[in-house]
Amino acid sequence: MTRIQELMIYRNFSKEKILNDLAYVMDHYADMKEEDAQGLRSRYYDCIHSLVEMAGAYGFAGNLWHNYLTWLLVNDENVFSTSCEIVGAVEGSINTLAMHDFEIFRELFMFDFSGVNQALGAKEMEVIAAYENINSQSKLYNKRIRDRICQLTVRLEQSTDVKTFMDDMVEFYREFGVGKLGLHKAFRIRHEENRVSIDPITNIAHVHLDDLVGYETAKKKLIDNTEAFVNGKRANNCLLFGDAGTGKSSSIKGILNQYYDRGLRIIEVYKHQFQDLNDVIAQIKNRNYKFIIYMDDLSFEDFEIEYKYLKAVIEGGLERKPENVLIYATSNRRHLVRESFYDKQGRRDDLHSSDTVQEKLSLVNRFGVQIFFCAPDKKEFQNIVKVLAEKHGITMPEDELLLEANKWELSHGGLSGRTAQQFVDYLLGKM
Repeated sequence: MTRIQELMIYRNFSKEKILNDLAYVMDHYADMKEEDAQGLRSRYYDCIHSLVEMAGAYGFAGNLWHNYLTWLLVNDENVFSTSCEIVGAVEGSINTLAMHDFEIFRELFMFDFSGVNQALGAKEMEVIAAYENINSQSKLYNKRIRDRICQLTVRLEQSTDVKTFMDDMVEFYREFGVGKLGLHKAFRIRHEENRVSIDPITNIAHVHLDDLVGYETAKKKLIDNTEAFVNGKRANNCLLFGDAGTGKSSSIKGILNQYYDRGLRIIEVYKHQFQDLNDVIAQIKNRNYKFIIYMDDLSFEDFEIEYKYLKAVIEGGLERKPENVLIYATSNRRHLVRESFYDKQGRRDDLHSSDTVQEKLSLVNRFGVQIFFCAPDKKEFQNIVKVLAEKHGITMPEDELLLEANKWELSHGGLSGRTAQQFVDYLLGKM
């Protein structure tokens, strides 16, 4: 008999129907009555269908039943798994309870389906035990995450006892984390009915800071602040501002890829979602990760009031912002809230004109680190083009390369890192 009813910590799975149905088949196939055989066969094939569907969605291969069990373990955010993420093994009675649950899961891993196949006249589980996927691309996970789950599956299959099984799980939690926040790098938020959902972004641009040519001083300020944050030291909210196409957003992506393995995660938030920020922070404040709430191309017209929500979250609310949360924003404006000549003219009619000015400046002043990204001059632009061309294997003579680059920038947005990258992409497309 399977003992899934005895699970104490690992109970609240998001996709437990396969587990429950297949456990039911495993428990009843040996003493089933003739009139029950058809229903049991139907349930068995439903489980096989669901496992194949999961393989298509997640890119799994090998033993799909074992992949499914591993998927349950790496996604279940419970008191044990969330305690082990990033920090590894923990002490206390929780280990005894976790060991009990892992013993049950190991029994599920080791179950021999030959008796089920013979009793039900179904050999399809033999295919499921050595499944070759026609499409290794995952719709829901990127390849890196899929490979980690499949590799963990093999280790759990090879475990010699329940302690080894548990050690492998703890090591996975320590190295990669648990659940969507552990397995993914970046997220966006979605408001559904009365709750806010944090959804993974599965296709992330693999930009690295070394890919951003130049801007060494700006990059160092960003790295120093993020390094302090990841190391648990005091760090500041950060505003990257300056000319368009100078690498502000790319720098944020580079920071994510550089520090992901040390527990850094990014949640992208748009202006209209600022009222949900408190709900987002409530969901992440007690996790062992460092979260950057990222706002791209941030600016406000004078009639927009969303910046007031942001001000309250950054500083000013009764509840202190958690130490594992920072806000990084990019903007083409130094002063995020638009000001006009009318503001100056209107001061004659405003009894407290200085208060009005301070209201509009108070948001940007809440970013303790402000980093300026300026457009490159002609020489810097040409250097960016040369470095990018060399990186991508473009062997055009330098004089011809720079001549074509100058022609390109005159009709494609002027001197900027983005224009240089677009020019190199254009050349690659012609190769």
